[in-house]
Amino acid sequence: MEIHEPFEPQVMEIRPATLFAFIKVFPFIICTLGLLFLAWYIVPAMIWLSLVTLAMACYRFTYIRKIRYLVTPEIIRIHQGIFFKRTDQVELFRVKDYILTQSLLLQLFRLMDLELRSTDPVNPVIWLRGIPRSDLVDTLRSHVQEVRQHNRIYEIN
Repeated sequence: MEIHEPFEPQVMEIRPATLFAFIKVFPFIICTLGLLFLAWYIVPAMIWLSLVTLAMACYRFTYIRKIRYLVTPEIIRIHQGIFFKRTDQVELFRVKDYILTQSLLLQLFRLMDLELRSTDPVNPVIWLRGIPRSDLVDTLRSHVQEVRQHNRIYEIN
């Protein structure tokens, strides 16, 4: 007599890398430092503007780091937001194309951007930005094929 444990689907949680978030807020940090320099030497009131740009940088960094991509064998869920949260869900059988891009900066830090094109009317393009480089495309492709086969969905161009 065999005892089977309940089947738990494989769930991958992917987040943008901390380094990617830092790269995205780096211009704000440079602007903050420039405004602090101007406040020190020219107009002391510029310190308020530098604090505003620093707050914008902190918000942007936190926003990027709070993004979560949950990939299961059947769906992709995208959770984002700090004060106003949003969750998008796309069925994997709707995914049509995978576009993997790596700029020189992303290549240096072993990161990638993945663009998924789908037939979903609300989310025709799904971006997974600044994620660690992996074989995610192959995993997604096999999940898409399995879900299409399981649901008897055939693509007609």
